[in-house]
Amino acid sequence: MFETYIYAPFFNVLVGLYSLLSGLSPELADMGIAVIIFSLVIRVLTFPLTLAGERSEDEKTKIVNHVAELKRIYAHEPIRLRAEIKQTMRGNARTVIATTVNMIIQVSIILMLYRIFTTGLEGADYYLLYDFMPRPEHINLMFLNKYDLSHTNSTLNLVQSLMIFLVEVLSALRSPLPVSRKNKALLQLVLPLGSYLIFIFLPAGKKLFIIASLAFSAIYLTFRIIQDWGKKLFDRFTPKPPPDSTPVIPPSPTAETVPPPAPTQPPLSP
Repeated sequence: MFETYIYAPFFNVLVGLYSLLSGLSPELADMGIAVIIFSLVIRVLTFPLTLAGERSEDEKTKIVNHVAELKRIYAHEPIRLRAEIKQTMRGNARTVIATTVNMIIQVSIILMLYRIFTTGLEGADYYLLYDFMPRPEHINLMFLNKYDLSHTNSTLNLVQSLMIFLVEVLSALRSPLPVSRKNKALLQLVLPLGSYLIFIFLPAGKKLFIIASLAFSAIYLTFRIIQDWGKKLFDRFTPKPPPDSTPVIPPSPTAETVPPPAPTQPPLSP
């Protein structure tokens, strides 16, 4: 199922892009260029998920804090705790679905890229090409005639880690909530270093895909940061209307607010 409905379309689009570039110019017969274009296409198609995740960032934080509070309150009532957590997730279905779909897409892309650049483009998966798709006799896996996309490359691995660091710094600048020092250390130092050590064994084609995708994220985040700063400056230098100096006149008393006169007693008879 994965091969037929997920991997095969992905593989065909990538080979189709390469064939199209080769037809335009022999100099463009570069699988690395096709990977970059394909990465940008994927980011554009999944951009609504990016926006949904951005809008729900505060909601995700509230969900985590609420679940932590539920665990504290119902620490000795596991059945009640499960029911409350399930109710919380149902009330935030949009956030949970967007996060889950985005995660599934990222995992699927990692698996597909690993297979494509280890065996697929060398001819092992040509049987998955559709009948109308051209079958290139040779695919140039040397990006810019320098980086072999089917093997690991330390330079591209380093660029990938630097891009992860840059995106995390920009994300922290745009975060509506203050980022703790611990999270900064994890996201801006441990994550790039860990990715360098993990991805050093993977083919360079996957790293090129991630670099292009991160570049898209960095450009978008930079645009939004400039937009936010511009809005703050505009609000700061926009003249505020003067406060209303009209004296407040208390409302005139009404019959309902005037206390009734005290009853008088009749004079005593002699």
